[in-house]
Amino acid sequence: MLSEFITEHKLPATFASSARKWFLPVAQQLEALVVARKGKTEQSDKSETTPVFLGINGCQGSGKSTLAALLNHYLSTKPQLNVVNLSLDDFYLSQDARRSLAKDVHPLLATRGVPGTHDIDLLHTVLKCLKNGQRIALPRFDKSQDNPFPKVEWLLSPAQVDVVIIEGWCWGVAAEQEDSLENPVNLLERIQDQDAIWRRYVNQQIQQHYQPLYAFMDKWLMLKAPSFDCVKHWRWQQEQKLAEKVAALQSETDISTAISKTASKPSNPIENKVMTHEQVMSFISYFQRLTEHGLTTLPSECDLVFSLDEQHQITALEGAI
Repeated sequence: MLSEFITEHKLPATFASSARKWFLPVAQQLEALVVARKGKTEQSDKSETTPVFLGINGCQGSGKSTLAALLNHYLSTKPQLNVVNLSLDDFYLSQDARRSLAKDVHPLLATRGVPGTHDIDLLHTVLKCLKNGQRIALPRFDKSQDNPFPKVEWLLSPAQVDVVIIEGWCWGVAAEQEDSLENPVNLLERIQDQDAIWRRYVNQQIQQHYQPLYAFMDKWLMLKAPSFDCVKHWRWQQEQKLAEKVAALQSETDISTAISKTASKPSNPIENKVMTHEQVMSFISYFQRLTEHGLTTLPSECDLVFSLDEQHQITALEGAI
């Protein structure tokens, strides 16, 4: 099972030992939780079991998407066990919607990332439908295009879901105290948000629209980075991987076009939205405040916390599912 997952996700062979030691026990605990819940349902008058919801928090590059995918892969191999794996990133608003926010609220909201740039109403609808056993199309966001995939490409959820995994860099993070917003944490806030309009709007969004959704979660897991400084390097590594994928897709498109000889260039060329190193460093500034806030406040709120070192290696584990 692990060898297939490692090959599919192009992970180093060393991931296997780490997964067996740290992550597969989490998957087994989730499985046991589902079995126990189903047992209680059979003894009651309920006709269907409510899914187990797991929230995963981790800053950019921490490995949360890989962990979520592994849990999904493991649980999906179990007979009659349906899993939905969601990412908060797939709920980002379109460029047009963010441009409207930038015009009406603050220019910084044109850039996806912080709370307020997600379609939180859609997320609420999806979580509610999954909890109630209703099928729904699951959103997907194309980061290389900085826009959602067309709705016709969204996959329909199973009729009955047993586990819902949702991961996100700010998922689970609570709003800050109002007085904490006064002092800027970096040049972005100091220069482009001098009146703190942007960060106050973001904080308000967390309090009014994100925190109420946290109640859906049964369990919380955190991949805790050693510091925000590590995030910059990890995020650049992510962008390099995205660049490789986009380049591969572009190459396939070019080859296909050359063979067909029907056009001098692809009829639907891939637009490269991958960022440069300088752009990544600028982009990461949007995340600094809430990342540091989460590293300080979230561990005590989570059921399970994996502490990471600068090389992504787990150095400590606290709690249990």
